[in-house]
Amino acid sequence: MIENLPAYISVIFGCITVVTLLLFYRVIKKSDSAATSNKANAVLIGCIIWVILQSMLTLKNVYNSNLAALPPKLMLLGILPALIAIVFLFVTSKGRQFIDSLPLKNLTYISTVRVIVEFILFRLFIYKAIPESMTFEGRNFDIFSGITAPFVAYFGFTKKRLSRQIILVWNFICLGLLMNVVTIAMLSAPFPFQRLAFDQPNIAILNFPFSWLPTFLVPVVLFGHLVSIRQLLRTMGNNI
Repeated sequence: MIENLPAYISVIFGCITVVTLLLFYRVIKKSDSAATSNKANAVLIGCIIWVILQSMLTLKNVYNSNLAALPPKLMLLGILPALIAIVFLFVTSKGRQFIDSLPLKNLTYISTVRVIVEFILFRLFIYKAIPESMTFEGRNFDIFSGITAPFVAYFGFTKKRLSRQIILVWNFICLGLLMNVVTIAMLSAPFPFQRLAFDQPNIAILNFPFSWLPTFLVPVVLFGHLVSIRQLLRTMGNNI
């Protein structure tokens, strides 16, 4: 556990994780495809099992032990399986049918949770659990994604006042911002390849409940952007 960290920070982060899980469930449930919508409960159960598994691994200090191991246990047991699942959906025909039927408006709204996440990261910095570079006072500008997401969802898909090109550019920018903070987080963690923040490393992601950030929250947001970019490019290509 992180020393002297107030309980409310962990509670708020846990609530944000639950909200993200429910928003992701709603994305699938709101699909126009009955085949996809019918998978919502199964996906929800799968995600709950995954989050519980990550909780158990973290609370048993699996991620905090043997930090010199390569690959790091967090990457091997937490991040890699989530990435493999995303890749599987994009490279299989049934997976592509699934992601192409997801509603972009609902996917876009998921990014709104990034605002609260950024404030949680700032509090973690105050309590010396992450470096300043991972906050909006440092080199993390991902709060832009969270602030703009509801406007893009509303004016882009509900009011249809934003062109597909603008929404596509927004997704690429937000994807870049996500990759920026992920890179900083990985290079700041106490792993063998650490290159940043030796005075105040990123230890938060090795502790409960913040291990949910790289193992669940980031993969969900990443998945949302990749699906949106694929759908937007296909739509624009068909209109040419």
